[in-house]
Formats: sequence, structure tokens, C-alpha cells
Amino acid sequence: MRMRPTLAWTPPEDLPPGTTDWEPVAEALSAGGVLVLSGAGLSTESGIPDYRGEGGSLSRHTPMTYQEFTASARARRRYWARSHLGWRTFGRARPNAGHRAVAAFGRHGLLTGVITQNVDGLHQAAGSQDVVELHGSLDRVVCLSCGAHSPRRELALRLEEANEGFAPVAAGINPDGDADLTDEQVGDFRVVPCAACGGVLKPDVVFFGEAVPPGRVEHCRTLVRRATSLLVLGSSLTVMSGLRFVRQAAQEDKPVWIVNLAPTRGDTHAVARVALPLGATLTAMAERVGVGGLGKLGGPETAAGAGAGGRGGAVGGS
Repeated sequence: MRMRPTLAWTPPEDLPPGTTDWEPVAEALSAGGVLVLSGAGLSTESGIPDYRGEGGSLSRHTPMTYQEFTASARARRRYWARSHLGWRTFGRARPNAGHRAVAAFGRHGLLTGVITQNVDGLHQAAGSQDVVELHGSLDRVVCLSCGAHSPRRELALRLEEANEGFAPVAAGINPDGDADLTDEQVGDFRVVPCAACGGVLKPDVVFFGEAVPPGRVEHCRTLVRRATSLLVLGSSLTVMSGLRFVRQAAQEDKPVWIVNLAPTRGDTHAVARVALPLGATLTAMAERVGVGGLGKLGGPETAAGAGAGGRGGAVGGS
């Protein structure tokens, strides 16, 4: 069963206000057993825009849906032209202080896991282990006919060869790595088929309108059950794929903490929403719980596209 795309959510007037007091969240981290659920807002400080924040990409860009991608060769040409161009920039994104803080919390045994709605691989690039990529990764490609998986870098090389000289100037890059191009700029961009069977290739991400694989969802539910609390970072929780885990934690009487500047769809289930920038706030929390010095603890940073991943958009959002 496929989800109906959810692109917008209007906060009700009776939502509890946000706070600037992050000390209770730091105390929860100190106690350990915390499960992190991250969204697009965590990667904005790495130069990747989010969907719904100030200046978010949904104000100018409608993400590709699964239904449109599978039904229309023209839509696939437009998607791959834009994504191919965006990949060049997107793949150079690097982890920020927020990613490094999460990795440090994990290394010091304070987390039970990380679930990310992002497809950028920046958690892994910062050093986080056993990250569940809820919406997949732009670093991989899958064939819709034979199911074969292949690295995105291989497809990038094939697309370069098939579209020599393709270098339009994009108006911007979106959270899914999709560049803003006009139809004229897309032109007659050539899409290449699966090298194994000639079928249609798709990024190994969950598009809007596509369901997260059931096994992945159940794994995440198990992680929620094992955790003592849930920490949401940089997500509006507009999309049910992430919100369901917040609801599950609340139903199991586990504290939910949210760090996000704007109100979220999960605020009514949370103990509190800390309305502060993520990088500085998570860095302060790391210092508070004794895992500071993130510039040294984060390890060597790698670009998102260089074996770590790509990132999140024509995907389920956050």
C-alpha cells in the first residue's frame, strides 16, 4: 500500500510553545538509551536545504512522486537530468556540528540507534554506526525490472558519457539532490537503462507517494521499543513515515524530545520542543554530557557522495 503524498501541514493554534531550555534533553542523553530520529533540518548547516523551514524547497519545488516517475518517460528524463546535475554539488556536502554531535553521543554509548529520514549519508560520514536510512540513500541505484542495485557513482559516469557537455546553471539544489532546472535546460537529456537487463533505473530512495519497505518500518519500531526515550532532530514530522515512531514512543510512555526551530506535527506528543539551531545546541549538549571536542571526535569527514550516501528529497520528506 502506497502512502498518499503529504506536502504541507498547518500548525494548530493550541500547540504548546517551544522552549530554549535544552538542559532536560542533555539530562536524558546522560541517562542513555536514547533513539535519534533525524530529518532534513539537521543537514541545512551542511548547505542542503530542508523542505518546510524558512526558504524550504517546497516553496518553489514539487518533489517527484513515485507514480509520476514510473508512469512517464518524460518525467524520468526531467528527474535524472536535474538529479545528475544536483549530484555534482550534493555529493560534496560534508557533516556539520550536529552530525558530529550525534556521532559522539553514539560512540559514548548514549544512543540505542539513529533513524534518519535523510538520504544524504552525512550521519555515516560523521562517524555514526548502524544508521537506519528510513528513506534509502541517493548513493545507490535500483532497477525497477530486475531489482539489481548499483553504486550511484557508476551511473553518474554513464550519464556523463551519454550527455557530454551537459552543464546548465541550476537555480538551486533541493533536499533530494534534485537541481532546479527549466524544461529548456533539461532539453534532450539522455537517460541510460539498467546495464544488466535494460530496465528502468531509479534512485534507491523512497519517493513521495511510495511506501517505506515494511521490514524497515518494523525494524524501526523495534528500535523504538528498545529505547528509553526518543530525540527528534530537525524534522517537522509532517510525513507519517517519521511521525508514526513519535506516536509509538508516546503510546509506550517514553519521553519524546524535539529540537526544531519551527513547530512540528509531533509537538503534542513531546515533553518539549527546543526551538534553537541544531548545530550550536547539540554541540552545547555534547559539552554538557562530557563528549565535547567535536572537531576531534568526529573523525575525518568525507563528502556525502563519496561512499557515504547522497541526500533526501524526491523522497518522503521530513
